[in-house]
Amino acid sequence: MKAVLRFYYLGAYYMSWFWFFSVGLGLNLFSLPLLLLPHRESRGQWMRAVIRGLFDLWVRWFHACKVVRITWRGFDEPLTTGCVYIANHPTLVDATFLLARLPDAICIFKPALMRNPVIGPPAIMAGYFAGDQGVDLVRAISEKIALGRSLLVFPEGTRTEPGLLLNPIKPGFALIAARARAPVQLIVIRATPDLVPRGRPWWRAPANQPSTVEISLDRRWEYDPERSPTQLAAEVEKHLLQVLRPVSA
Repeated sequence: MKAVLRFYYLGAYYMSWFWFFSVGLGLNLFSLPLLLLPHRESRGQWMRAVIRGLFDLWVRWFHACKVVRITWRGFDEPLTTGCVYIANHPTLVDATFLLARLPDAICIFKPALMRNPVIGPPAIMAGYFAGDQGVDLVRAISEKIALGRSLLVFPEGTRTEPGLLLNPIKPGFALIAARARAPVQLIVIRATPDLVPRGRPWWRAPANQPSTVEISLDRRWEYDPERSPTQLAAEVEKHLLQVLRPVSA
């Protein structure tokens, strides 16, 4: 029976990625000609809704086939827009899960991902940002948040290093929140350790399946002009380390 279940979970895992890349390629081909149209910014909200819907379908697929069991905590009420949402980053699939839930959210991609043929054109159409624009990036994103969009940021900058609870927190998200005068909402992610962590390619299936992911709405920091971005980043890092630290037996 164990061998049968292992075979099933492996098949469901690779089928999940096949579905992801196939749909991503289709969305990419659909988005390419749209990039040439004038006023493409006006279609950003529509594209963000499409991406959110597709990621939600992916989450539902995981629930249906049980290859990844996702538990949401604190997401019963509608989430607010005009907010900076931050999260720790243990797995490759964190952004896909969160973008399936966050309202009208933009995010900051690595420049290489913006050039990725599977997700680049839809990301550009959705109004996502490449993280290599410096001060201009802070200014541009702050303006979008002030207009009511949400922002998803992983302050670690990349997936958590194996063996660590958390990478050092970078203050970029706090600079953006301060300029936009926006609240910061923390989301805590706990996942099976071998579910596509840093250094492990997607095609290496987790050794123990099904995998589990718990996504919890945690602390919220309202805008405070007396608190510097550096102070906020330090508070977030201290709090996250406390939350993620294993409870002693």
